[in-house]
Amino acid sequence: MGADYIVIFAKVVSNLSDLLESWSVERSSELYRVAEWSGGYFRVSEKGDMLVQPSPSASDRAVSIPAIVEGLKERGLDMPVLLRIENILDAQISQLNETFIAAMKNLGYRGSFLGAYPIKVNQQKQVIDAMVHYGGPYHHGLEAGSKAELIAAMGMMIDKEAPLVCNGYKDEEFVDLALTAVKLGFRCILVVEMPSELPLIIERSRALGATPVLGVRIKLASQAGGHWAESGGERSIFGLNTTQLIDAVDLLVEEGLLHCLQMVHYHLGSQISNIREIRTAVNEACRVYAGLVKEGAAMKYLDLGGGLAVDYDGSQSNFLSSRNYSLNEYCTDICEAVMTTLDEQGIDHPIIITETGRALVAYYSVLLFNVLDRTVFEPDPLPAEMPKDCHPQLTNMLESLNGLSIRNIQETLNDTIYYRDEVRQLFNHGKITLRERSLAENIFWTTLNRILQTAKQLKNAPAEISEIERLLSDIYYCNFSLFQSLPDSWAIDQLFPVMPIHRLNEKPTRNAIIADITCDCDGKIDSFVDRFGSKRFLPLHELKELEEYYLGVFLVGAYQETLGDLHNLLGDTNVVTVSLHEDGKYDFSGELEGDTVADILSYVEYDPKRLLMKFRKTAEMAVKEGLISPLERKTVMQVYEAGLRGYTYFER
Repeated sequence: MGADYIVIFAKVVSNLSDLLESWSVERSSELYRVAEWSGGYFRVSEKGDMLVQPSPSASDRAVSIPAIVEGLKERGLDMPVLLRIENILDAQISQLNETFIAAMKNLGYRGSFLGAYPIKVNQQKQVIDAMVHYGGPYHHGLEAGSKAELIAAMGMMIDKEAPLVCNGYKDEEFVDLALTAVKLGFRCILVVEMPSELPLIIERSRALGATPVLGVRIKLASQAGGHWAESGGERSIFGLNTTQLIDAVDLLVEEGLLHCLQMVHYHLGSQISNIREIRTAVNEACRVYAGLVKEGAAMKYLDLGGGLAVDYDGSQSNFLSSRNYSLNEYCTDICEAVMTTLDEQGIDHPIIITETGRALVAYYSVLLFNVLDRTVFEPDPLPAEMPKDCHPQLTNMLESLNGLSIRNIQETLNDTIYYRDEVRQLFNHGKITLRERSLAENIFWTTLNRILQTAKQLKNAPAEISEIERLLSDIYYCNFSLFQSLPDSWAIDQLFPVMPIHRLNEKPTRNAIIADITCDCDGKIDSFVDRFGSKRFLPLHELKELEEYYLGVFLVGAYQETLGDLHNLLGDTNVVTVSLHEDGKYDFSGELEGDTVADILSYVEYDPKRLLMKFRKTAEMAVKEGLISPLERKTVMQVYEAGLRGYTYFER
């Protein structure tokens, strides 16, 4: 009877242990820090699916992203797919404008706010179309930094009250285009970036009979930290220094055009994480603004450039991938800084313009892809007995493994690494065989696995344990190109939130890094959002046979499409735009097919038709040489032609 009670007690303890270890969607949300980086647009459902909702307050309109993926598959669209949610862009534009409006009202600010979206952040036509549409109620305009961007803006803009800010180097054609926009009634502001541009603008304005609205880009002494620190400061490549600014004022006075100078513009950089740096720059710019007012310029606009950061890692800190301020704090601090400086000099409050781009479009796009395969670093079972006459170092490695305990973890780790290195040297000098080398490596990986399991019993494990976790993490091979779809991850180590979009009610039991399908060792993601900045692996689920496993990379709407390249001739992905409705349903409101192989080859100067002709001759020669039959030639040509028409990514 006593034995029965023991068995029952053991089962109760086991069930209690299972209950305590049971997984939940809340734990998944916490693990991937969804609430911290999502901006309220993404959350995990009770079913374990990732949901997207049109605004933080519209949880009743949330839609399952896996359900969208299934809809894409039914329509014949393969992974990878760039998913755009146009409601999010609408919400972000409204939020920026409404927050500035509220801050100005609360502070008694006597000017107003206008946004100018920088086309370079995402130049895709669908994006600019949506920006113009949803920005309409706020007269939210565009910023162009090249002739092509200016032509796009002039062709897309309808609202004549919205600003059209012209930055960048300007030749005569650029200036003529901008002056034409002025004659058509656009609120077009030509920003003088270089001293040589002002005489050209004056000359062309008189030739075309157009009165320009001028801004000057200034070089601030203020600088911000991060990747784009050199956008500000005296060594920045754009803008006028103080001496050049005064020269420009004197030239305008001489030409009787000082009344045309109406705006001060500066750019501190992109992704400014620290609010103090933003406020310092505003203070300095306001001093310049006030100085130009005293010079007699008809000042009206203060353009702060870009810089509003995105909290990619959810840490709400001044880390490179975060920001230590809220949107309300950003808007309030800017307005207060302008008022503080100008009120003391009795100068009217200007129209504040910001060229916010990253923060508007980042949340708007999600990169979705499937996992194709994986590599695991799990050793084979060790033999029951060591081979006869094996080298002593192998015996030493096995003894070290067998002697592992919770008290000697560090010592065992040190010994194992030493013996492994010795074995490699012996192999390089021909002292041990290939089979012995293989056995040594297997003992090494077995030891690391056991060290990792043993260390879980420790409250404070050795620092090297986290490195072991990274070494033992799987490699999940995924259907995308880092260089095409996430170039900032490779180029500047930008941190993006990455996570599964389904099975979030299951416990992820594998640690992994992500590899793309390019033949490049840099084609990987091995830095992920974590509570304390970043970590070197991502918890993922076991792959199931005959079942797709999908991952999403979030907050990728800014710059990634524009900067992507053709590494390994992997082209643009399929792009789908969805619109979320009041009833919790959605429409596919836009669809762009990704590049075919023929498309990509034409981009790099191949003529697909000529390739097909040359290959047809090659196939016919093979028939003549007796290598294939005429019927086989038909099959060969069908395969080649299908390849030309196919998606550049992996197709099931």
